Amino acid sequence: MDFIRGLAVLGLVFINCYSFAIFELNYTSLTTPPLSDKILQTLSLIFVEGRFRTLFTLLFGAGLYIQFQRQQCIEPLKKRLYWLIVFGLIHGFLLWAGDILFLYAVSALLVLRYLNYTDEELKNKAAFFTFIALLATALFMLGLNEEPLYRDSPEFYQIYNSYYQSIGAHFSQNITMSIYMLLTVPILLLWASAGFMLIGIVAYKCNVFSNGFSRSGLIKLVVLSVLLTSLRLVLTPYEQGIGYALQEPVNELAALCVALLYIHLIVKLCNNSAQIGGLIQQVGRLAFTLYISQTIMQLLLFKVLFPQWALSFNRIDYWLVAICLVVVQLMFTALYCRYFKQGPLEYLWRKLAQIKREKIA
Repeated sequence: MDFIRGLAVLGLVFINCYSFAIFELNYTSLTTPPLSDKILQTLSLIFVEGRFRTLFTLLFGAGLYIQFQRQQCIEPLKKRLYWLIVFGLIHGFLLWAGDILFLYAVSALLVLRYLNYTDEELKNKAAFFTFIALLATALFMLGLNEEPLYRDSPEFYQIYNSYYQSIGAHFSQNITMSIYMLLTVPILLLWASAGFMLIGIVAYKCNVFSNGFSRSGLIKLVVLSVLLTSLRLVLTPYEQGIGYALQEPVNELAALCVALLYIHLIVKLCNNSAQIGGLIQQVGRLAFTLYISQTIMQLLLFKVLFPQWALSFNRIDYWLVAICLVVVQLMFTALYCRYFKQGPLEYLWRKLAQIKREKIA
C-alpha cells in the first residue's frame, strides 16, 4: 500500500503543475496548439487525468478502515481528521487553492459513519454518493457558457497582468479561489470523494490490495476502462453543451476503473518481487510531506523565480518541470530515509493528534 501511495503522490504532480501558473484557468493552450499538446493531452486523459487523485482517494478509504480495525474506535480517527482539516485550510488559504487535504478530511468524517456497514451496504452507499456527484457535476458544467480562452489572446494577457502584478495580488486571488473551492466541496466534491473512499474500503475488505482482482473481474474492469476512456476522448472537442457537461462525469468513472487497474497491476508486481519499488514505498511513507513540498516548490518556480513561464509554457514544458520535481523528490526521499523513518509533517500530525487526545483524557 505504501507503493501505491507513493505512486499516487508522484503522479499528482503531472496534473497539478498546470494550476500553479494561473489557478482558475488551469492549462490554457494556444489558438493553434503544437502537436505535442494533442499527444500529451490524449496520454493524460488515458493514464493520468483524475487517475492518481482517485488512486489516492481509494487508498485513503482503505487506510481509514485499517486504522479503525486496529483501534476499534472512531474518536482517535476524528482527532486526526480534525487536524487534517486545519492543515488543509492552512495549505489552501496561504499557499494553493487546489488543496485536497480539507476535502479528504471532511469526506472521511462522513465515511466514518459507515465503517460497520456490510460490503453490500457499502457498495450501495458508494453508488448513491457517486451518482449524486456525477449528476451535480454534469448540471454544473451544463450551466457554464464561457467562450474558449487562448494563451495568445489579449484577454489572457489581461488576466496574466492582474494575476502577477504583486505578491499581494496572488494571495488575494488565492484566498478568493480557496473560498470558492470550500463552497463547492459540499455540492460537487464531497460526494465523489466519500463514494470512492467507500469503494476503497470494499476493495480492501475483498483483498484487492493484497491479491488483486479475479480473472473475470479484471476482464470486466479492462473493458469498462477502455470504453469509458474512449468515450472521454470522443467528448474532448466539445467546449459547450451536453458533450462538454458529460466530460468530467465520464472521466470520473474512467478514472475509477483505471485506478483500480493500477492497484491490481501494482499488487501483482509487488507480490512477484517483495523487494521491488523500495524507494517508491518510502515515498508513500512521506506522502504528506512530499505533497506539501510539491506546492512550495511549484509556487517558488511559477510565482517567484519564473513567472514568465505562464506565457510561454506548452504541455510538454509543464511535464518536463513535473519530471524534474519527481526526480528531486525521489532524491530527497532516498537521502531523508537514511536517517529518519517518518516524514516531518507525518510526525507533526501524529503528535498533534496525540496531544489533543491527552488533553481530552
